[in-house]
Amino acid sequence: MAKSKIAYVCEDCGSESGQWQGQCASCKAWNTLKQINLGSGSGSQSPAVQADFRKQGYTGKTAAAVQDLAEIELEALPRFSAGMAELDRVLGGGLVPGSAVLIGGNPGAGKSTLLLQVMCHLAQQMPAMYVTGEESLQQVGMRARRLGLPEKNLKMLAETEVETICRLAQEINPRVLVVDSIQVMHSHGVTSAPGSVAQVRESAAYLVQYAKQTGTVLFLVGHVTKDGTLAGPKVLEHMIDCFVMLESNDDSRFRVLRGQKNRFGAINELGVFAMTERGLKEVKNPSAIFLARTEDNSPGSVVMVLWEGTRPLLVEIQALVDTSQGGHPRRLAVGLDQNRLGMLLAVLHRHGGLFVADQDVFVNVVGGVKVTETSADLALLLAIVSSLRDEALPRELVVFGEVGLAGEIRPVPSGGERLQEAAKHGFKKAIVPKANVPKQGVSGMEVIGISKLSEALDAL
Repeated sequence: MAKSKIAYVCEDCGSESGQWQGQCASCKAWNTLKQINLGSGSGSQSPAVQADFRKQGYTGKTAAAVQDLAEIELEALPRFSAGMAELDRVLGGGLVPGSAVLIGGNPGAGKSTLLLQVMCHLAQQMPAMYVTGEESLQQVGMRARRLGLPEKNLKMLAETEVETICRLAQEINPRVLVVDSIQVMHSHGVTSAPGSVAQVRESAAYLVQYAKQTGTVLFLVGHVTKDGTLAGPKVLEHMIDCFVMLESNDDSRFRVLRGQKNRFGAINELGVFAMTERGLKEVKNPSAIFLARTEDNSPGSVVMVLWEGTRPLLVEIQALVDTSQGGHPRRLAVGLDQNRLGMLLAVLHRHGGLFVADQDVFVNVVGGVKVTETSADLALLLAIVSSLRDEALPRELVVFGEVGLAGEIRPVPSGGERLQEAAKHGFKKAIVPKANVPKQGVSGMEVIGISKLSEALDAL
């Protein structure tokens, strides 16, 4: 009898080790190595799983062949719409046959609701199959009826064994398959319990291989941990083609769908939905949500223009500067990089002549938006200066630009499109990097181009 192979996989980075150790050698995380049984054969799947997959008859349509790079035919990806423009945007323009999409998010964010809406829409046009492993068919049916969704033509299955799912899917031959969720799935070729590293890894590999060989669009629902990361082995993210997160706040009805990985499009795309009694509704103009400002023009508030994927997004940034009551001034950033906040405060002192070392500084991006680009640097500093001086900035002012350590204002990509979006929302004045000032100007807007931080402070 062949000896079973044992490996230890890190849950954080997905690296493998031949023996257990307290710290992962790749990502340096502690107590993240979990034991998995690789079986007596080589490869990521156990021999039992591989044999069962071959027995089901899931073979590729074409044999593998070596081709010259110049002879490869370049054809447009045969995408088709999911029925929601915001979802299509995040996925790179629509669904690609044979692709595997992983959707993660906090409990109650609306993952199952979003996919049920999509599947009910697609089922009216093509074969579609929804597999639920956590809820009963009656529970899913009650949700569909409560949301007023079309209930005909969508095939439903309550099952947790991936071999059974693929066998039944082979009979129906759906173009789109949803598995909710991957953490409760199991394979009979793996002896560990559902949700373990081995089961999640083998079950996902089995389903992805079925999707690739049959040209089926596969949606997998994934759980998240307390810190907001995907539960299970990190290698799961490497198996799939797209990984998106549905983010939500407890005090908001809006949901943000953000791309984390996409082999068929940009990874920084953003889709915005609103949770209503009829399910998730698309928000066509996200800037209008994040610009819901108060009527009073308060100090420490300014509007900036971010670039999310392929479109601009206007958000409000707020700053509060107050005298520190202790010997250690606080620096707190919500939605921004706290380390970059400390760096920009040093630039403000050195090149702006404003001393804030004895002040508590708090900054916040309104609406729960997470800013990852440097175009918010200038807006952040001007909001801090406004709060420090207790002077409100003009309500019709919009600001963007990157600030360097020498106090220079660097240009940002797509400056013209950002200004056009701001003018569309009624802004009359803009402070931007000099290199981003359009040659033709912007109708109805005064654009002030600056090259140094001192010029921005003088422009106020």
